[in-house]
Amino acid sequence: MKQQLEDFGVILDSIPFKCDNTSAINLYKNPIMHSTTKHIEIRHPFLKDHVSKGDCYIEFFDSENQLVDIFTKPLARDRFFFIRNELGILVLDRVASEKLRREGG
Repeated sequence: MKQQLEDFGVILDSIPFKCDNTSAINLYKNPIMHSTTKHIEIRHPFLKDHVSKGDCYIEFFDSENQLVDIFTKPLARDRFFFIRNELGILVLDRVASEKLRREGG
């Protein structure tokens, strides 16, 4: 991921992983493997290695601010429009209207 960002001209010393699951963050900080978290056994060492190298870090990010929700779940209209605006996604009709207005049409 770091190399891909560098290809786009974004240079980061370490990449933040923003997580809204406090249980997952606590499990990372205190890596006691429970029988119900078997899938973590594969992913955890990979993540732990990269965090220890300083390539990335994990931080809490409130669920209300998760912009990725627009790609992963159905949203209420207001929430959809809020996230769309936060991502800087333009509505084509609005862009065309603005262009016509600027051109005097």
